[in-house]
Amino acid sequence: MAAVLLLALGASLAGCSHGTTPSDVASAASSLASQAGGTLASATAEAGRKFGEFKNGLDARGEVKLGDQVTIDSAGRAAVKVTATNPTSKAKRYAVQVDFRDKGGNLLDTVVVTLNDVPAGAAKAATARSNRALSGDVTAAVARAVRT
Repeated sequence: MAAVLLLALGASLAGCSHGTTPSDVASAASSLASQAGGTLASATAEAGRKFGEFKNGLDARGEVKLGDQVTIDSAGRAAVKVTATNPTSKAKRYAVQVDFRDKGGNLLDTVVVTLNDVPAGAAKAATARSNRALSGDVTAAVARAVRT
């Protein structure tokens, strides 16, 4: 995240006059950090809202697996396969929160994937895709999962 902020800061200051002061640089860095933090806070709030739709959901983390590899698409968004396996005798609905992190374990983005009508005794797959472009070595993990 810091590297992204520094690159963005450099790009934003590239057009500045030679009169740029350290205070200008600090102000620009603070503004960029706020924007990045706001995006992550928004994604986290949205994940919480989506989980709120799953009343009386049962913990299903053991029924959900992620693909082996996180890929980056042409738009720079991270993506990973999510598979829910329903062990019950009726079709179920799953909500899975996937956290995307950098190599250092810092949270970059979070998304919620909904898998509807997962058949009884069977599996269903979907793709978790980050809300924004991510770069570097991105990993993914199931933060939480419920079924109803």
